[in-house]
Amino acid sequence: MIPYGRHQVDQQDIDAVVDVLENRFLTQGALVPKFEFALCDYTGSTFATAVNSATSGLHVACLAAGVTQGDVVWTVPNSFVASANCALYCGAKIGFIDIDRQTRNIDIDALAEKLRVAANTNTLPKALIIVHFSGLSCDLRRIYSLTRKFSVTLIEDAAHALGGEYLGSKVGCCEYSDMTVLSFHPVKSITSAEGGAVLTNHNDLHSRIKLFANHGVTRDPQHMEGESHGPWYYQQVALGYNYRLSDLHAALGLSQLSKLDGFISKRTQLAQRYQIQLADLPITLPASVDYATSAWHLYMIELTQHSRQQVYIQLQERGVGVNVHYIPIHLHPYYQRLGFEKGEFPNSEQFYNCALTLPLYPSLTFDEQDVVINSLREILR
Repeated sequence: MIPYGRHQVDQQDIDAVVDVLENRFLTQGALVPKFEFALCDYTGSTFATAVNSATSGLHVACLAAGVTQGDVVWTVPNSFVASANCALYCGAKIGFIDIDRQTRNIDIDALAEKLRVAANTNTLPKALIIVHFSGLSCDLRRIYSLTRKFSVTLIEDAAHALGGEYLGSKVGCCEYSDMTVLSFHPVKSITSAEGGAVLTNHNDLHSRIKLFANHGVTRDPQHMEGESHGPWYYQQVALGYNYRLSDLHAALGLSQLSKLDGFISKRTQLAQRYQIQLADLPITLPASVDYATSAWHLYMIELTQHSRQQVYIQLQERGVGVNVHYIPIHLHPYYQRLGFEKGEFPNSEQFYNCALTLPLYPSLTFDEQDVVINSLREILR
């Protein structure tokens, strides 16, 4: 079976983890801050906080933005549920904005209109979480110009997009956002087994992110109430969470980060082969834009004439492990019970009904990719 995604770990990665096991702290040692500095160096952001998952990162980003009960957070339906759940964790309500059918990212015209209406009715969101779907950056400068006008915190869910670029800068530089959340899940651009990070250029946000990800505990006397008892002393000054990344995970992430550009280059090469060799089939291929280069986390086609279920089953029978991303968040039973209904976000629903994720990962060989291409050709013709 050729899977849709696969991590790539080599001996250098293994040695880095073994070194921690044999010689270092397993949890909170020197490698977590080293990994954080390396992420800043790669992306161009000022601050990074490593956490144990992108879901944790989204949660603390919302907390750092001041999201609380009575607030509203907006995102898109075309994502994994974590992009919306993080707002609910804070006691806030969630709202959705449909996607643009070409880019599969947030519809910026729909966002502008929704912000206009919300401003007139005093229902503006506390934060907007945009998703760089499949690795292609949203048009950040346009979005940021809208959110800044209404003092809405802009959070990039860049779980798919590490290694991608926007206007010549790396995704994660936070030039046109307040915070960016990364994922290091095994099928993402790099892996730390499980893990994530929150990037920002704002010192106040960074301090709050660190606090909420570390139990709400501080060792900084400047942030304590009363005097410190000594160098061992700490205080809990907020209700935080144990969202810290361990040195074991950081060692793997740090080793993987050194290979990131090579991973993205191979993903891009494979995606370009798909673009050329599938161009004559009755399907819709991923769009390109002039303002961004994709990290190609996912390669997704849309079927235009065939049953997705039948094509999915036939490819699986041929040993091609295709997948589907994603069931629109508002269609899940939990969100239906919150009052969302089928038909509210037609672009996301239409995309889901036709979408199929083809295998794409750095170690996928051209011969294996040809199996995918030829199998798809046989089925669609």
